[in-house]
Amino acid sequence: MEFLKSGIKTVLGGTEPGQQPSAAETVEKLVDRVYSSTLLEDRRDACRALKALSRKYRIEVGAQGMPPLVQVLQNDGQDAEIISYALDTLCNVVTSEEFDEEADNPTVSVNVGEQFTEMFIKTPEHVTVVMGYLDEYDFRVRRAAIQLITSLISNKTRELQDLVLVSPMGVSKLMDLLTDSREVIRNDVLLLLIELTKGNSNIQKIVAFENAFDRLFEIVREEGCSDGGIVVEDCLILLLNLLKNNSSNQQFFKEGSYIQKLAPMFELSQDAEEAGWSPQKVSNFHCLLQVVRALVTPSNQQQVVTACQRVMQKSRLLHALCEILMSSGVPADILTETINAVAEVVRGDRDNQDDLGRVMAPSSPPRPAIVVLLMSMINEKQLLALRCAVLYCFECFLYRNADGQRAVVQTLLPSSASDVSALSTGQLLCTGLFSTDALANWFSAVALMHSLVENVALKEELLRVLLATPGGQRPITLLEQCTNLMQQERYRLQSKVGLLMLLSLWLAHCPGAVKALLETQGTMAYLTAQLCSNEHDEREFLVQGMCAFLMGLCIQFNDNSLPGQKREDISQLIIKRIGQESFCSKLAEVSRHEAYSRACKQAQIRAKSAGELLLDYEYCKLYKGLEALIAKLVSGFDVDGIELTELTLSSEASALVSQYKGIIRGMDAQIQALQQSSKELEQENAELKEKLGEEQSLKAQLSDQNTLLKAQLGASAGQQAQAGQGAETTPANQEELNAARYQANMYFAENIRLTKELETLRQQFSAEKQRADAAQESLAATQKDQEDLLELLADQEAKLTRYEEAATTVSFPTSNQAPSGIAAAVPSPDEESPIPSGTASR
Repeated sequence: MEFLKSGIKTVLGGTEPGQQPSAAETVEKLVDRVYSSTLLEDRRDACRALKALSRKYRIEVGAQGMPPLVQVLQNDGQDAEIISYALDTLCNVVTSEEFDEEADNPTVSVNVGEQFTEMFIKTPEHVTVVMGYLDEYDFRVRRAAIQLITSLISNKTRELQDLVLVSPMGVSKLMDLLTDSREVIRNDVLLLLIELTKGNSNIQKIVAFENAFDRLFEIVREEGCSDGGIVVEDCLILLLNLLKNNSSNQQFFKEGSYIQKLAPMFELSQDAEEAGWSPQKVSNFHCLLQVVRALVTPSNQQQVVTACQRVMQKSRLLHALCEILMSSGVPADILTETINAVAEVVRGDRDNQDDLGRVMAPSSPPRPAIVVLLMSMINEKQLLALRCAVLYCFECFLYRNADGQRAVVQTLLPSSASDVSALSTGQLLCTGLFSTDALANWFSAVALMHSLVENVALKEELLRVLLATPGGQRPITLLEQCTNLMQQERYRLQSKVGLLMLLSLWLAHCPGAVKALLETQGTMAYLTAQLCSNEHDEREFLVQGMCAFLMGLCIQFNDNSLPGQKREDISQLIIKRIGQESFCSKLAEVSRHEAYSRACKQAQIRAKSAGELLLDYEYCKLYKGLEALIAKLVSGFDVDGIELTELTLSSEASALVSQYKGIIRGMDAQIQALQQSSKELEQENAELKEKLGEEQSLKAQLSDQNTLLKAQLGASAGQQAQAGQGAETTPANQEELNAARYQANMYFAENIRLTKELETLRQQFSAEKQRADAAQESLAATQKDQEDLLELLADQEAKLTRYEEAATTVSFPTSNQAPSGIAAAVPSPDEESPIPSGTASR
């Protein structure tokens, strides 16, 4: 420190005893020295002093020293030392990190580096000057320039990206630095490219086509692949930036056979398993899995995802991921991310789904990997993130996989006693569905729901599942057990939400399931009670909305085969006990809940806490498609539960409506005939115009020829008159003259005929135009009459409605009693619920 003070004294000169200059005065003198000194050594010493002061007095140096430092960069490029001082000083000024020397300085704000960055890039030439020093081989200059550009980009990413794009060969210069033999330079360039490629697809494409993938894989291989240090992590982060949400780079990565280079990095050697997982290896592996997911995430183009999934299966990358799943000693966060990666690799690809279904866990006895994963999902001791990942993997395994869905449902219907001893997916899901853990209930309900997505036949098949009850009582169906659990007060809200989602997707497009639900005792009474309650909790609003949706499905997909439970009966119940407006309002509560907006965004389940797990993506998709239809259906019934159609009107009203409809149909036919006639007239008019134009053109040609012949005839007569003074006209000349006169007469007669024909065409055109105008006027009058009739019809219908309401009020008083066909009792919570067993009977 004393050496530094002595150096500053040497530059500034000595001060009088007892006078200590302030930081601002010191910086001002140094800046003046940089501006005014003619000797390079003096300017170099002043820049060195500014660099020393910039860490503690950043604001003073930045406010006064930025212009002279830029001037040094522009004028003193031949001296590497002064350039390195200037670049280091600017880097200290614009960096976003806080130095230890300025920790006690209250004037330094948090975003002071961002403010100085904005001042620096206000003149784009400043960035161009700094980019130019990337070509300097001197270590101090090149590294300082890289660090300064990195700091500028981290503070003002979008602005610097635009400046780098317009800089001549800007991205190419940076890519060339990756081949620098000095590792420090190479590593700093990696950090710069990570910042530069964030969220800019154009720069990502340029970097990718500058051979970035090959160079990054070379560095990763040199550094030891997944067992390497932080440089491997930086390379993988840059690789992730280039691939994420960039279909062009994803296609290039797949076509360049780079997926095949990823596969060996996931192979775990025996020595590595014994050595354990270091924190850096965990970070590297996490980035590797993120790169795989960036290629096959469902938000990518389907064509790219399908192609990458096939390559991953052929290159045995999927096999390597499954080996990691079944390995021991894998950290929990790596195992969770691996499950998510396997899920997206197999999603929608039948070959990959079959490969995952054949993977066996190294247990005794051996079990399928799917079964082992489901055991982890329903285990309440497992981490929440791991359980969510297993559910997402199971959903992707069943996505567009009818055979996989059928296999799950078949495990609920064992064909022999020997099958009962083996633990199956169906038994695990039932165990989780009926356990005391609310989260296990939710996970199992959602997993079972995905086995029914877009498969009506399996919905019918699942109705045959029977569950044994204690004491040798009558077995009950799975659907009946779900409805009984839903009605129990001790059942938690999260569990009820899971069951409501399962029942809603089960009933959709399946009249048999609707009939089975309506036959279950107390279900409709429970749903009605839920919709009539006045709960003010946000989650209770969600349950009410889901109950309204389930009741709407009972109307929409009802085949009217149950007496007293037909569509009209349920609609009458809604109108008299709940109210149409109240029903539609509570139905809309689902879409207003924040869980709905979270679940609609993506198929993967993400939750920071267990309480956030409420709605599933497939349920939200079903609700979005049917909500408006159900609301319209319920609103289309009158107070008696009768659907409002023409058949429900009185005979007189129907006759009047039919009369008006007949008039309107006749007017529509007349309008169509007039429109057709108008089109024909317009077509004929166009043809006449075209013909008239041709005739006028021909007339003009004939007129020109007639004028030319007259001129030739006059000239010939003059020559003959001159020749006749001296000699008599010869017979040949006389014959030629007669022929010319005859031709002129012919053209003149033809001209007269064409003129008459042209006049006739004009008269026809005028007549047709008058007919078209008359047709248009008639069309307008007819349309006006039709509008008047429609208004009259609306008035008549309003009068009929008023008469019917008055008649109903006088003759038929409204009854407030509920329909006798709906049970009003809710089962007691103390009633013993059936206990599911591992056996099921057909």
